[in-house]
Amino acid sequence: MKLYTKTGDTGKTSLIGGRVDKDSLRVETYGAIDELNSFIGKAVSELDQALFKDILTDLETIQHELFDAGGDLANVMKERHYKLTEQPIEVLEARIDALSDEAPPLQRFILPGGAPAAATLHIARTVARRAEREMVTLMKEVEDVPKVVQKYLNRLSDYLFAAARVVNARLNVADVEYIRSGNVFKK
Repeated sequence: MKLYTKTGDTGKTSLIGGRVDKDSLRVETYGAIDELNSFIGKAVSELDQALFKDILTDLETIQHELFDAGGDLANVMKERHYKLTEQPIEVLEARIDALSDEAPPLQRFILPGGAPAAATLHIARTVARRAEREMVTLMKEVEDVPKVVQKYLNRLSDYLFAAARVVNARLNVADVEYIRSGNVFKK
């Protein structure tokens, strides 16, 4: 099988059950999810397997879930069976809580950065937020899209923030507080 098909040379792409313009909102949304998945893959390549086994396990699962989300968005058949469910959101919430308990207390906004893997996770977080915004726009224009994807992306961006903070903490790299931030996080 060849990697190129030439079917997209006219600016259209195939979905599961149809064809659309490559710049359609649906394609933009699952394209942002694909970009997010790539940044997560980059973060995986930067994490030490012994020190970050739990986060690496999380990230691999998340990468599969992002493929599910993209596939669900690409499905325009009349009868659809979506792969992404609410269950991964519950898992993300539990992991966010665990990671938040491990990270140092947070009172102010922090600058994205720190160790290379933490910086990459912060990039992934911002891409997750963009994908979520695109998903919200798609949900306003198209009624029959899986709304669980938006909820998942929302929770995932929180997970990526928590994971980035833990990466820095385990590597003894301090988060840099935004100097003009007030105390915005209260326990």
